[in-house]
Amino acid sequence: MRSKAVYEGDAHLLSEGVYQPPSGWYPIAKRVFEIIFSITFLILTLPVLVLTAIAIKLESKGPVFYKQERVGLHGKPFYIVKLRSMRVDAEKNGPQWASKNDPRVTRVGRFIRKTRIDEIPQLISVLKGDMSLIGPRPERPMFTEKFAAEIPGFKNRLLVKPGLTGWAQVNGGYDMTPKEKFELDMYYIKRQSFALDMRILLRTVWVVLTGNGAR
Repeated sequence: MRSKAVYEGDAHLLSEGVYQPPSGWYPIAKRVFEIIFSITFLILTLPVLVLTAIAIKLESKGPVFYKQERVGLHGKPFYIVKLRSMRVDAEKNGPQWASKNDPRVTRVGRFIRKTRIDEIPQLISVLKGDMSLIGPRPERPMFTEKFAAEIPGFKNRLLVKPGLTGWAQVNGGYDMTPKEKFELDMYYIKRQSFALDMRILLRTVWVVLTGNGAR
């Protein structure tokens, strides 16, 4: 298991003003809200999840769900669960960064990615406390290390829990560079509040309805 020292310079981040942990009622209110939201949303979307699972099985052989390791708060690894949207041999040549119009994506996969249905099972990670509803998207370990070597301060994203959606997701989509996403993530980390969370959540609804940023 990784420690809090997984990223360089963590000891002086607070003194430099990079991040001030939220205090008062906000952290409690955020956690209560995301628990209630996650339970309610999972119940309401259960029929959609069942129909999607059937469609995935009918289109291609292989599991309906897949697990993938991601890097969470303070570098702690955890696993997310998603509905499978790619061929089972999608990473036969090793981990790859998903691209726009990725040929590895199945027909059903393209639809559930556009509508974000494939992301719904991650609410289980929110309930477990590995993720938050709002925050920087969690990266895979190898990409975290790669981007950390290329982007100064990249691991500052690990100062907060990763999120199901976030400021970067509703402001740029999939075509942004890792550096651009990092800058938007840091904007959120420095300014997080319940009002900003609600703004991101509402904009996420718009992104889902319009299919903006899907790949």
